[in-house]
Amino acid sequence: MATQQAIQVVLASRPATPRASLENFRVETVSMPVPSAGQVLVRIDTLSLDPYMRGRMNDSKSYAKPAEIGQPMPGESVATVLESSSPEFVPGDIVLVQAGWRSHAALDAKGLKKLAVEGFNASAYLGVLGMPGFTAWSGLEVIGKPKAGETLVVGAATGPVGSLVGQLAKHKGLRAVGIAGGEKKCAYLLDELGFDAAIDHRLPNFADELRSACPDGIDVYFENIGDAVWNAVVPLLNQYARVPVCGLMAQLSGKLSHDTSKDYLAQTMRAVLTRSLQIRGFINYEFTEQYFDAFIREVSALLREGKIKHIEDVTVGLENAPQAFLDMLDGRNFGKVLVQVSA
Repeated sequence: MATQQAIQVVLASRPATPRASLENFRVETVSMPVPSAGQVLVRIDTLSLDPYMRGRMNDSKSYAKPAEIGQPMPGESVATVLESSSPEFVPGDIVLVQAGWRSHAALDAKGLKKLAVEGFNASAYLGVLGMPGFTAWSGLEVIGKPKAGETLVVGAATGPVGSLVGQLAKHKGLRAVGIAGGEKKCAYLLDELGFDAAIDHRLPNFADELRSACPDGIDVYFENIGDAVWNAVVPLLNQYARVPVCGLMAQLSGKLSHDTSKDYLAQTMRAVLTRSLQIRGFINYEFTEQYFDAFIREVSALLREGKIKHIEDVTVGLENAPQAFLDMLDGRNFGKVLVQVSA
């Protein structure tokens, strides 16, 4: 093989504050991994960057183990098999792998997923047909329990999760209201994705604009942001409203904008009690065994029929992954954040 070296991005240090920085990452050149019996050598083509990775940088108890200092950051990728000692894979196969932020990896063949990419770009399996897509579908279906005629509001609505939540809601006959940052993103929600309303959370009168966009209140709120957005949503939640809690981007980025001296918990808990709200946090893998096949059938069909749209925000070069990741946490991305590792 001509290339004898690989690169990887490791966690150099844990963030001392909620806001991570470039100093927390380190790019390293390492020897090309050598596959052993039962393994395959893969070249990472496209790496997915996702908000959950910020939590893995902390050494705290969570639903998954933290990343280790000096080890590659965790992450899912689409990769190409270069060498194989397994009869299940041959060079050239396209696979979905958990290899972290690396250019190459030697992985056990058992558990690798070969991708059928006919009709799709392989990168779709990192977004609309992958973990973010299933997160959107399962949170909406299992917890949101959407009903035609209801009003759904979703935060971070141009992201890979939020954009699919809103489009699925429209297909099911709901009124979809998206919350996003900036005029460009709001215009995309209205003009391209067919949302009924789009509200810029950066507006000084955001709460009033949201209220005007939801004259009949909110029946399903798909939570991706937290912070001041949540505080504006709570008064609008209807009796028996459902709230799938998927993410809290404001907390992950460390950019809290609400008045932290005020106790908003009391407002939330009173609403939970008096309006019989159903609020449930979830991690998508809770629903994989029971619902993943149904998700693939529904969303892949909609995608092939052109009824679902998705966009990708691609950064070229693994060495640029840390900055792309920080930009995503600050909301500077537009669509599913990917890193093109190999041409």
